[in-house]
Order: sequence, then C-alpha cells, then structure tokens
Amino acid sequence: MLRIAIVEDEDSYADTLKEYLHRFEKENGVDMTITRFADGEDITENYAAGFDILLMDIQMRFMDGMTAAEIIRRVDDEVTIIFITNMKQYAIRGYEVRAFDYILKPIEYFSFSHKLGRALERMERKDIHYVMVPVGSGARKLNVDDVTYVESSGHQMVYHLRDGSEVVSRGVMNEREASLSGYGFFRMNKGFIVNMKYVEGVSKGYCQIGGTELSISRKKKQEFMDALTNYLGERVY
Repeated sequence: MLRIAIVEDEDSYADTLKEYLHRFEKENGVDMTITRFADGEDITENYAAGFDILLMDIQMRFMDGMTAAEIIRRVDDEVTIIFITNMKQYAIRGYEVRAFDYILKPIEYFSFSHKLGRALERMERKDIHYVMVPVGSGARKLNVDDVTYVESSGHQMVYHLRDGSEVVSRGVMNEREASLSGYGFFRMNKGFIVNMKYVEGVSKGYCQIGGTELSISRKKKQEFMDALTNYLGERVY
C-alpha cells in the first residue's frame, strides 16, 4: 500500500492531484491511501514518518512547502518529496531538502504520471530486508520496515505492524532481538523490542509508538536514549 500525502492549500489543485493519483492507480495497479493537508503547518504538527511520498506545494498561506520540508527532514530522511510550484526558480531550492523532483503548475497528467512512476521505481530499488517468522504450521515473511514493535505475550511473539495489524508467532525474544538489532530495533525491556523509526516521543520512562505507550526498563533507559540519539543522528543532515 502506497501512502501519499497531498499538501496543497488550493482546493482545485488538490482535487486535480487526487484525480491524477486515482487515474495512475487504475492504470498501474497500485494501491494507494491519500491524505490531504491544507497547509505546511498541518502536516508538520505532530509529524510521524508514515508516508511514502509527499506532493507538496511550495507557496502556501501559513507555512510554505520549503519550510515544512526542512522540518520533516529532521525526523524523516526516507520520504520522497515532490514539490508542486508555478515558478521554476522556487523548485531549485528543493534540492536543499533532497526533494526528488518538482512539477510545474498547471499540472499535466503525462508529466505527473511520468515523475510519479520514476519515484516508485526509485523506491523499489531501495534495500528491503525481511525476517521469516513461524506462523501456524508454516512461516510468514515480514518486511522489517513494516514492524513498529515486537511484544512478548506468554509463549508467543506479537509483531505489531504499521498498518495496525498484528502477526502472532512462536519464538523467543533473545533470538528475535539478535535478528532485528541490525535494522534499527532496540530491546527496551524483557517484553518489547521497538523499531526506532516509529518512536514518536519519550516521556517519564515511556516511549510512544502509534499512540501506544511502552515502558522503558530503568536499567535500559540511558542505553535506549543513547541508541535513539544515534539513530536520529544517522538520519539528520
């Protein structure tokens, strides 16, 4: 499922982008979820790295797209940003925030679909890592990037995924900790291994992931904060 955000203050252009996305979806067999934000302030407030592509207008009333992109890049180095603008000179600055491309207004479907297709090709070339987990009488392959955290529940392991679903598996925490440690995961106590990518905040001995508070072991607190700092440091330029 491709997660796309439209950040556009003009309803007519936002509607055009939605129309083009649905057309691209049908022509290319791509499943999408589309979220519209009316201003840069709207998307940057409590931003969590939950989108694959941002279609971002540069000139907006309260917070322009360039400023919004700079804020987003502090916490999300992976999202693909495509700027929408009516002035080419503004788009050049997009490379300062590692924008993938820009689309000039008025938006034409041929140019739009071509650039969106290129963005998807680049995303597909990124390294994808999987883990095999035992499920029932077989096994299931999970993209580690889809796992927000792993929970130990009795004699079972529960993999919480970013789409809100869960996968229940057999296994032990020590083995899973070893297999995930190289992909930005950290074991914060006996019962939880978290994906640092989805940590939204830390407060009073808890970290927040997707609205859920998970307890950090007192013995692990400083180690967890060091690991989180190192993780963020590797992704902020």
